Amino acid sequence: MRDPGLPTLDQLRVFAAVIDHGGFAHAARALHRTQSVISYTIANLEEQLNIALLDRSKRKVTLTEAGRALLADARAVAARVDSMRARAKALGAGLEAEVCLVVDIMFPMCRLVALLESFQREHPTVSLRLHTEALGAVAQMVIDGRCQLGISGMPVLLPDSVERQLAGHVMMMPVCAPTHPLAAIDGVVPTAVLREHLQLVVTDRSPLTVGQDFGVLGLRDWRLGDLHSKHALLRGGLGWGSMPEAMIAEDLANGRLVRLRVQDGDALQYPLYTIHRTDDQLGPAGRWLKQQILDLDYSTPHGAY
Repeated sequence: MRDPGLPTLDQLRVFAAVIDHGGFAHAARALHRTQSVISYTIANLEEQLNIALLDRSKRKVTLTEAGRALLADARAVAARVDSMRARAKALGAGLEAEVCLVVDIMFPMCRLVALLESFQREHPTVSLRLHTEALGAVAQMVIDGRCQLGISGMPVLLPDSVERQLAGHVMMMPVCAPTHPLAAIDGVVPTAVLREHLQLVVTDRSPLTVGQDFGVLGLRDWRLGDLHSKHALLRGGLGWGSMPEAMIAEDLANGRLVRLRVQDGDALQYPLYTIHRTDDQLGPAGRWLKQQILDLDYSTPHGAY
């Protein structure tokens, strides 16, 4: 038995059209060809592949078992070629092939999902690579050129080659579990009392934040690499710490966490900035994404995670 030949893209499209439109005649009308041309194309395809794709024994042609298996391949090949042509057209028009975005872990996840969905709808040919990091690690990835665009949190010292623009704020609230000793204190919790209890802190290994602490008051602390671990430990009553208001709104409502009234203030505005290198200008898709980040409404916290 000879090896299958190489089918053409047109043959694969005609094969899919016959199935999609319910037969040779309907496919011919849809493709603006004669029925004989459609029949001839399918026959040649079957000859190329050395296998019967359609069962013609009934009034309406149906797929053979082999035809059902190969139809998915035919569709996939045609879709890949269409995607390649669309990307080539976009590149020819100046649209970048890829955008790499790094996001501070404090950025509301629900808003990030909506942002990325909008990006995919607006720029379907542009690949998007996403990273989530804490504190200075966001800026480090932009400085190093590993990402073109970042959503950065607490301000760190940036070189002149990085442009920063304020996008909005996330409200951070000090909380603990209802079983934690701090929860039993009525009224404002003095800073001296807070220092006596284990504080849960999100940290990173970026050299930009070496030796720097943001909002660390406790004489004892646990340094965590991600926000969700901190959330779980807070709910477990193992310490106290500040969390994004939106992320703990449900916990506060159902009593799994309680808000602490602390001497230095009950809430902290955690800033969010867009950052990118000025010597590596954003392309059209990157500029669009940056503007969407700046235009977001950061004033409605609930349901944002």
